[in-house]
Amino acid sequence: MTTATPSSVFGSVHLGYVVIETNRFTDWRRFGTDAIGMHHDTLSPDLMRFRLDDQECRFLLRRGPAEDVIAAGWHIDDHAVFEQIEARIRAHGVPLRPGTDEEAAVRGVERLLRFPGPKGIVQEIYTTPKTSTQPLRMLASGFVTGDSGMGHLAITSTKPAQMRGYFNTVFDARLTDYIDETISGVKLKIRFLRVNERHHSLAIAAVRGLPIDPIRTRVQHLNIQAATLDDVAQSYQRVCELGFDMALSVGQHTNDRELSYYARTPSGFEWEVGWNPIVIDENTWQPSTHQGISIWGHLPVGQTIVDKLDQFRLGARSLARPEITVPTLSGAGIPDD
Repeated sequence: MTTATPSSVFGSVHLGYVVIETNRFTDWRRFGTDAIGMHHDTLSPDLMRFRLDDQECRFLLRRGPAEDVIAAGWHIDDHAVFEQIEARIRAHGVPLRPGTDEEAAVRGVERLLRFPGPKGIVQEIYTTPKTSTQPLRMLASGFVTGDSGMGHLAITSTKPAQMRGYFNTVFDARLTDYIDETISGVKLKIRFLRVNERHHSLAIAAVRGLPIDPIRTRVQHLNIQAATLDDVAQSYQRVCELGFDMALSVGQHTNDRELSYYARTPSGFEWEVGWNPIVIDENTWQPSTHQGISIWGHLPVGQTIVDKLDQFRLGARSLARPEITVPTLSGAGIPDD
């Protein structure tokens, strides 16, 4: 008798929202609305949200000291898939906590479930996003969300195989490709994982041969996809004119061909605004390795030797700070193909 293999949840999972903890509400409001061009809603003195589309919440900002991403929300297509993912997590002995009514309300979702994630980023799944009847007030013409989800998260890790194993276990994430890159003499290997047609919803970067993490924050950057090239160009100009730091100039990536730039958020991690990445055809796609992150552009803006030294100091400190993992969901990790 053959035991049935559980069906894959791939394609039924979409990055839905991100939760950020910050005390810099004034700067974040200017950055999100006046620079990037998103819609803003104030919920209370300690809570605000940004919208990209008709969903009530794509970014929830909560007052607090972390200056970092503290949770990622994943939209699950239906209740059956939601329960399938819940059963997987329970089977591995990982604690789950249903979201409170208040937590679900501020995220604009129903049936919220929360559980531990790598690097201390709480993972949240939900079934039904609430939509707003209020018209969007945005400087941007629009953003691409839909079946692809709202963008991606990029994370640096000293345990990339375990992190890849985690998202494979929970969401049946698939490897899209790799990038090998050398920055300031440090060799990086970046793994790109997809959970639907978007080229990647997760990018995991690791220093080759050294167990160090040169980034202070849990995420290195967030990405959102602009509807038009004009939106990218105009937001780039607004970021500069408003005095926010630009991390990388406009350029085009080697693997997903997205044209983008990277600004530095008030909390210190980076924010990528991109346009026109390729969409994956599951019938023909084969993972490959690209040399360098960019075909052209993406040049550092305003980086000094002091900035580079700070990164090396952070990397050295990370040796004494074990990275948070969820071993029972990561297993032995997934070795590189």
